[in-house]
Amino acid sequence: MMLLRLPEARTTGFLPSIEVPVVKIRQRETGFVGTRFKVMKSVFPRLVLAAIFVSAAVLLWFEVRVTQPEQAADNEKPAAVKLGPFNRIDNLKSLPELHFVDGSGAQHTLADFSGKVVLLNLWATWCPPCREEMPSLDRLHARMGGNDFHVLAISTDLQGISVVQTFYRTAGISSLEAYIDQNGETESALKVPGLPTTLLVDRRGKAIGVKVGPADWDSDTVTAVVNAQIAASVDGGK
Repeated sequence: MMLLRLPEARTTGFLPSIEVPVVKIRQRETGFVGTRFKVMKSVFPRLVLAAIFVSAAVLLWFEVRVTQPEQAADNEKPAAVKLGPFNRIDNLKSLPELHFVDGSGAQHTLADFSGKVVLLNLWATWCPPCREEMPSLDRLHARMGGNDFHVLAISTDLQGISVVQTFYRTAGISSLEAYIDQNGETESALKVPGLPTTLLVDRRGKAIGVKVGPADWDSDTVTAVVNAQIAASVDGGK
């Protein structure tokens, strides 16, 4: 018969040495059963504690191994670089040739504003956020428009330039000139996701920033961005 020998007792209070059969346990040997019960009663709590510690260690190891790579991946994700209210466009490309007309019906393209920093705003009179931000665009152009900078607001209304002119009069828009792309060519060429969409265009005709949604365009933040871009363009930078 195989035997399992537990540690001998010393002055530290361990259990006395006892031979415990692991095969053919006979319950009728009442002496053995009573002793076995005492051994298990003392050892079992320690085994439970050991199991709890092991389980906790495994869970902690698993959490560290799983969460650390996820956190590292999140930290490696590049954040969108801001340019005031704009998201900066890293891969600069020249904008396509855009066609639109003014209040007199004269044809224009973006090339007419070559050499200027342009704030190109695509909007429509039926778009509430577009209408809301238009006065701030008008104030920005009144303050900064000139040889170096131009706010170019192009409407995409299908009803023609008259609805734009009517809105300008009603809203008190006096600095901006009315332009319209009634055919939707500009929206298609730029793949505009929604209105309003505004692009910041440098003197070379390259879009360097984009903002989808309304903004406070005559704020100090936007003014600083425009001034910095004008200065950078004059110095030969982007």
